[in-house]
Amino acid sequence: MLIPLSHGSQVPVPCKNLTVTQMMATCSATRKIVLQLQGFWGETQSKTDEEYSYMQYAILGGGALGLGAAYRLTKAGHSLMLFEQETTAGGLAAGFRIGDTWLEKYYHHLFRTDTTVIKLIQELGLGDRLEWLHPRTVCLIDGKFQQLDSPLTLLKFSPLRIDERLRVAAVVAVLKLTGSGLYEGKTAEPWLRQWMGRRPYSIVFEPLFVAKFGAMHDQIALPWFWARFHDRTTYLGYLRGGFQQLYERLVERISQAGGKVLLGTRVESAKPLADGRWEVQTGQGAWTVDRVISTLPTRLTCRLIPALPGDYRARYDWGQAYGAQCLILSLDRQLTDSYWINPCDAGYPFTSLVEHTNFRPTSEYGGRHLIYLGNYRPMDDPLFKMKKEDILQEFLPYLKRINPAFDPEWIQESWLFQAPFAQPIVTTEYREHIPLLRTPLKGLWVANMFQVYPHDRGQNYSFELADRLVRELEN
Repeated sequence: MLIPLSHGSQVPVPCKNLTVTQMMATCSATRKIVLQLQGFWGETQSKTDEEYSYMQYAILGGGALGLGAAYRLTKAGHSLMLFEQETTAGGLAAGFRIGDTWLEKYYHHLFRTDTTVIKLIQELGLGDRLEWLHPRTVCLIDGKFQQLDSPLTLLKFSPLRIDERLRVAAVVAVLKLTGSGLYEGKTAEPWLRQWMGRRPYSIVFEPLFVAKFGAMHDQIALPWFWARFHDRTTYLGYLRGGFQQLYERLVERISQAGGKVLLGTRVESAKPLADGRWEVQTGQGAWTVDRVISTLPTRLTCRLIPALPGDYRARYDWGQAYGAQCLILSLDRQLTDSYWINPCDAGYPFTSLVEHTNFRPTSEYGGRHLIYLGNYRPMDDPLFKMKKEDILQEFLPYLKRINPAFDPEWIQESWLFQAPFAQPIVTTEYREHIPLLRTPLKGLWVANMFQVYPHDRGQNYSFELADRLVRELEN
């Protein structure tokens, strides 16, 4: 039979006339639970229900972190509902359909060091689709492409003198071999100027900091920069057919285990109840659960949950985060021969140009040549209010600077995607404002990309944090 949860949600149960909580406490008390978590928990655990506490969870947010936590919790036998306002799961890693395949709304790839997501892909039966390639990454300096994506290309990097190349190589080696703790409390700009040299910094790195962080470029913490080099590998991974397959598979497994993923459902508020449980109010109704996990930005969590105390808000509703924007173009021919282009010349209106089909074959996308023009900007930047056609007109002259043969008629299709709070501004004070997973409110947990410091935004670190969260919840 089916026992209804509030407002129409249903879960299958073997007992009659019981609430979900009563069913978990009473009916299942006679059976033995064997939890086999396929390497996540180690060796098989066998527990009776008197030894194991089953909970009802609400997870706010259906990105990598929320789905990863939901997958682990449902495997452990818990009941949950996941709420995601978008109609497609995956958050910032979500894709959209191009013909018969998926393309990410915001460019994504993996590094060899991304071991958590690699293992998850294999666990979900998608390992045969994960492919590793070494596409070309370049800097645009004085109107010329200069390859810079490996130790060898650094040693050949002609904009720098040989002594400068060796100095930069030594600094990169130190960053690769040391931990982030050595760099706490330091700002990236003065440290890089000192150790890499003023000229190498001004030619290569300063333009990238300015393009990504604008007026905040000289306040970025050194551990953030450390992570950019420490984690990087020359070979990049991609899930053939798009990373959306990973998120679709997670939704499928969560649903098979009895969880409910509610897409297109916006959370309006959440509040603690007198009996210790929680009520989550959405545009489709209200649900009552034992625990709430918010994977939304901390600032948004504070808005949705007025019961959070003032001292918590003062410490953690803090800092800045830029929004992300990607204009994607489908061309009828190749624009460049590189995958990733960092414009180090002044004046470019986009942070990066990523020619995805110099990483993946055009045959996967019906012959389309696909280009991302990416930006990070403050949330009040006029760019976020512009129409797609106006943004395109602003960008077109710079595409011609990159390839003088470019003609706007090459453009066959275009798409525009924008996301708030996509890039935290990591200053030296940032670490002091990272919230704990457990909040002061009983039953409320917070896990978001603000907590993957000194890393940010990567799929791998979201899944890694999800695993850590579930271990803490279970203990």
